[in-house]
Amino acid sequence: MRKVIFASHHTLAAGMKDTVEYIIPNAPEITAISAYLDNVPVEEAIKKALNGVGPDDEVLVFTDLLSGSVNQGFIPYLNQPNIHVITGMNLPVIMAVLLGTMGQKITPELIQKSIADARTQLVYVNDYLQAQAEADEEDE
Repeated sequence: MRKVIFASHHTLAAGMKDTVEYIIPNAPEITAISAYLDNVPVEEAIKKALNGVGPDDEVLVFTDLLSGSVNQGFIPYLNQPNIHVITGMNLPVIMAVLLGTMGQKITPELIQKSIADARTQLVYVNDYLQAQAEADEEDE
């Protein structure tokens, strides 16, 4: 079984879950951890989300901030080779990883390739459009 967890401060995770389920209707089941909305410690929310995960299950975790408390809450679980944590959650990286690993066993190499592919979507559009306009002028 594949389990996907989005974990963030406040409601980013819940919003991302909603968006991903809209864009990829056949995505694996997604659990959202929206930390600090109630009095539940993030460590308890993580433990609950990982409850029932066995050694043959694959877990993809997407968090918001590398040095944030939510991401740090998953660090104790990284000794399990079937749990993969990716931070800097955004829609392009989530789509690249979910679609890039669909129907395949998750490997660090597949995740790294998906992250590299997603990085091409992080663009300062002002410069991008200027470069496109200049290229169009040169072609004329």
